[in-house]
Amino acid sequence: QLGLVESGGGLVQPGGSLRLSCTASASSLENYHIGWFRQAPGKEREAVSCIGVSDSTTYYADSVKGRFTTSRDNAKNTVYLQMDSLEFEDPAVYYCAADLWVGSLQAMCAKSVALRSWGRGTQVTVSS
Repeated sequence: QLGLVESGGGLVQPGGSLRLSCTASASSLENYHIGWFRQAPGKEREAVSCIGVSDSTTYYADSVKGRFTTSRDNAKNTVYLQMDSLEFEDPAVYYCAADLWVGSLQAMCAKSVALRSWGRGTQVTVSS
């Protein structure tokens, strides 16, 4: 296990921004693809974004495309999810997951049940 820890969640007004962070306490994330997922009460877990080992490869769900940006800083062993223009549909517990995925990032995001390491999540709330 990598000891993934998410942080940065909180309460924000519609249209506001949050930046989530995903770090690992037990290992370097440098060689892992990272996925961001979210789950709202009563709903299934859904993919938000996935980022490959190289920062230039990313995948976004249609629901967040243009509003969310994922990036990574290997020197800080951290992956970020910048969330802008937050909407009432975005509140959920946000999780990061890591895997030595072989295949497309879209496939990785689609098959979250197969990912090997998960954090415990951070809550994002959008309210006026």
